Amino acid sequence: MERPLRIAAVQYRQRPIAGFDAFAAQVASCVELAAEADAFLVLFPEYLSLQLLSAFPCLQPDRALELLTASTDAFTALLRDLARRHRLWIVGGTHLCYEARDDSVRNRCFLADPEGMLYAQDKLHVTPDERAFWGVVGGDTIPFYQAGALRFGVLICYDSEFPEAARALAEAEVELVLVPFATEDRFGYLRVRSCAQARAVENQCYVALAGNVGRQPGVRNFAQHYARSAVLSPLDLGFPPDGVLAEAAAGEERVLIAELDLARLARARREGTVRNLADRRLDLFPKVPAASPAKAEEPTST
Repeated sequence: MERPLRIAAVQYRQRPIAGFDAFAAQVASCVELAAEADAFLVLFPEYLSLQLLSAFPCLQPDRALELLTASTDAFTALLRDLARRHRLWIVGGTHLCYEARDDSVRNRCFLADPEGMLYAQDKLHVTPDERAFWGVVGGDTIPFYQAGALRFGVLICYDSEFPEAARALAEAEVELVLVPFATEDRFGYLRVRSCAQARAVENQCYVALAGNVGRQPGVRNFAQHYARSAVLSPLDLGFPPDGVLAEAAAGEERVLIAELDLARLARARREGTVRNLADRRLDLFPKVPAASPAKAEEPTST
């Protein structure tokens, strides 16, 4: 029997921890829940690994970046190990990295596939706060990933608020867009959520969002969180009337599970009530270049 196409979106509770082992245990428990539900992919929120800073309260940004960069190998090894062990994709939210080669700070999403291969993608659009507090600069590539019959892409939080970023993924025939996000209040969350639903309609695709809840009072610029993580669909016949396949309550720690129907999505693109992809006016508006296939990082021993 064919495996159902289920994904998991983690609404992750940020809480103070003593060190990396506690962080790894919390991440692993979420992956285990996703695996028990037979999910083939699990999505974590943006800035997931800032939880590590709670073991060193009230650090200045330079020292915090130093500690986070030093934890990169352990963080990526954790993702790769869990992905191999449970035979699924892990989209590890994001992790702040200092790049010595160009003296830059990147808000980077690491992904691990079921073979333990590692991929990395930088946030493209940097918020004023990220630029001012952390010195983050944006990336310049937008890849897509192939997972069996499904093609997916990642838009990191603010990236989802730019239609051309999602359209680049749609041009590459992506069926699922993943949005790891971090917002501290309801209006910040609603910006991301509203844009995510718009991207699902415009590009006739599924969109999954995963955010943080809880508090980290000892971590500067990361003290409180608001989210209602969700898995969204196009708004058309054959999908939920409100376009919501699954949704968490505000403040709830939750591993959301949703099942995707690629055949239904293909029918909507081909025969839907509206056909946003087919009905574009390319004679009036320039075509956005398609996203490119992702390339795995060089393998390292773990």
